[in-house]
Amino acid sequence: MTETGGAPGEEGADTPTPSRGIPQAPTPGSGEVRPPESHDQSPPTPPTGWQAPDPRGAQAPPPGWQPQAPPPMSYGAPQQQYAPYPQQRGFGPHGLGKPGVIALRPLNVGDILDGSITAIRRYPLVILGIGAVMAVISAALSFLIQRLVYSDLQGLARIGPGSTEAEARDALFGTFGDLAIVALPTALLTTLLLTVVNGLLAAVMGRAALGREVTFSLAWAEVRPRLLPLLGVGLVYSIVSTIGLMLCIVPGVAAYVFWALASAALVLEHGTFKQAFSRSVRLVKGSFWRVFGILLLAGIIEYLFNSIIQVPFSLGSGVFSQVLNPSAQPVVPGTGELLLQGVGQIISGTIATPFVALVTVIVYLDQRMRREGMDIELARAAGVTPPQAW
Repeated sequence: MTETGGAPGEEGADTPTPSRGIPQAPTPGSGEVRPPESHDQSPPTPPTGWQAPDPRGAQAPPPGWQPQAPPPMSYGAPQQQYAPYPQQRGFGPHGLGKPGVIALRPLNVGDILDGSITAIRRYPLVILGIGAVMAVISAALSFLIQRLVYSDLQGLARIGPGSTEAEARDALFGTFGDLAIVALPTALLTTLLLTVVNGLLAAVMGRAALGREVTFSLAWAEVRPRLLPLLGVGLVYSIVSTIGLMLCIVPGVAAYVFWALASAALVLEHGTFKQAFSRSVRLVKGSFWRVFGILLLAGIIEYLFNSIIQVPFSLGSGVFSQVLNPSAQPVVPGTGELLLQGVGQIISGTIATPFVALVTVIVYLDQRMRREGMDIELARAAGVTPPQAW
């Protein structure tokens, strides 16, 4: 083994190497002659502790510098997460957070539909309870109308070929008269009930969007002081839209879309009858086709859902017997068959009616977030600590 610490130039001595950061010098007596330095040659070996520069061109760090791990990147998934500047509030998937059933940012169509379904899943007792009451009353009214219509149709069928023209005309007008006497009050009552349901669900969604407690008593306490203006809004909205559709489709569609957010504006903004309509028009203006498309899509979903649920009950009642067997005699449903159809109507209406009402309220919130920055107001109301950018 060679001993360390020998004299320079001694054979086998352990000389310092450049890897230890010591400049290499020619060994005395070795006869090695270093050529003169020139600009074409490499510079001398750097002193101890020198670090090679970054090949990418970065400058050397100062002495004592320690590398630090970069902060974790956030894409807004945690609730109450904010972007640093107002113009970047929509960067994260939840915008300013998601304290409730919707994200506090401008929403797309999928977010609106998902928010309605999420609210039903999170508060099923309140929302489906409201929908069930509406569905039961609607099914009862429909049962009475159908019983009256089928009874009158049986009376018309008993009029034989030997009856006079006056008898046939009296029977026909009597049937339509009875139908009008029952149908008009029924339609009015259904409209008023649906208006109350929309107002209650607007109050429910107003609290659900903030993640607050939702109960029927809290929703009713918010709707009750504005019940009469709310009924007036619903009645005018239904009458004008229906008459517009019957006389000319375009005015009816325009009234249906521009005034669709009136009930939500009345309940959530605590406004007046006139302010509700003006606020709805102001929010929809400039986004007519978008609002129309969302409401139309919600209506199509409601129709398909009702059809799917009610088909088995209608088959059991024998309503489609003529379709399945064209040679069969027409069947007039009895009380049992009508009750079976009513059960299907109750089941479908319990879910479909709240779904459409909640979609309408979320459209109202979305329009306010897009136009008025209501996402910041909702975040503050939810108790979220505002960033400095606010």
